[in-house]
Amino acid sequence: MAVCSNTNSAQMGRNEGAVLEKAGVLFVSSDHTLLPGFCDVHVHFREPGFSYKETIASGSAAGARGGYTDVCTMPNLAPVPDSLEHLRVQEELIEKQALIRVHPYGAITVGEKGEVLSDMEGLAPRVIAFSDDGRGLQSDERMREAMLQAKRLGKLIVAHCEDNRLLRGGYIHDGAYAKAHGHAGICSESEWGQIRRDLELVRQTGCGYHVCHISTRESVALIRQAKKEGLNVSCETAPHYLVLDETALQEEGRFKMNPPLRSPADREALIEGILDGTVDMIATDHAPHSAEEKSRGLKDSAFGIVGLETAFPLLYTRLVRTGILSLEALVRLLCDNPRARFSIPAGEDCSVWDLNALQTVDPAEFRSMGRATPFAGWELQGKCLATVCGGKLVYQAEFR
Repeated sequence: MAVCSNTNSAQMGRNEGAVLEKAGVLFVSSDHTLLPGFCDVHVHFREPGFSYKETIASGSAAGARGGYTDVCTMPNLAPVPDSLEHLRVQEELIEKQALIRVHPYGAITVGEKGEVLSDMEGLAPRVIAFSDDGRGLQSDERMREAMLQAKRLGKLIVAHCEDNRLLRGGYIHDGAYAKAHGHAGICSESEWGQIRRDLELVRQTGCGYHVCHISTRESVALIRQAKKEGLNVSCETAPHYLVLDETALQEEGRFKMNPPLRSPADREALIEGILDGTVDMIATDHAPHSAEEKSRGLKDSAFGIVGLETAFPLLYTRLVRTGILSLEALVRLLCDNPRARFSIPAGEDCSVWDLNALQTVDPAEFRSMGRATPFAGWELQGKCLATVCGGKLVYQAEFR
């Protein structure tokens, strides 16, 4: 565990007292706990192209408030980072605005259209990995070609798995809630079917492969079997899939995300997956939209919710405090495992938490420009008091 040697105790709000270190968690005192800086491999900061939803500045401020010091930004931008020229637009914004370390993805295909591979060779030294997140890559041939190129370049393929042929106009899970309320459903196979295809391509190519935001029990089973075979695969799920399912749905846009909230059995399978190591990490899929875009109900609102500022308190309250996970295991899922898989060093990073503090989720207090969260009004335990990134204090809580 890195010690925040560049920050004094007054800045950190640190109490004097006995220090105990266990599996990367440093207990500074009975009141304050020092955790390593979290790492989120799946966020949307919307710049360039969609700064009315989020900016590098606001997104990185949200990350800092949530205890994150490294984030990886998805390429569904304008311009799409499919060439060095387009990537540089994003890099310049990051250099000027980012409070924490922001690692761009490169697109797998030009314009994320799934037709022609991007300049993967030119991009490889400057991107964290390759993804067409937001869209499933529909062509088997194109995905195989991308995997071979990524393997040659030593980069991961990070896949948003979604078979467009199976969507059929759906926008929430094709389950009990959709049937009871007359909504068009998204079947689970639209996700796991493409994972199954990709795993076969991994067997053929030997590519390093990571699956975004898995949400179904079949996805967990497929990845568990692939790992038993020794394939170079990993996956993530998001906090909302671990603590919510379709029984929590309401007729509001803040409950609409892609993939959708699935069945209770799917949620239970995801929890089992994080306990047995099938699911390697938890990533927020932080996806801000304007208030207007999220005000149109389940059917017509944009897909996506924000998550950087609620992830740790939510998971600590619902998984650690309930005895499902240890604090040390949660830190591995939020920090150690994503850093190891994506080769992101920790550096001199940490965050200070009052794990006894209760707080009510109030979107008006978010640093993110996005406000859509299904957790508004929830009482959670754990408050970030300060975050240090690269020896700099990038967030300090206001004390009232």
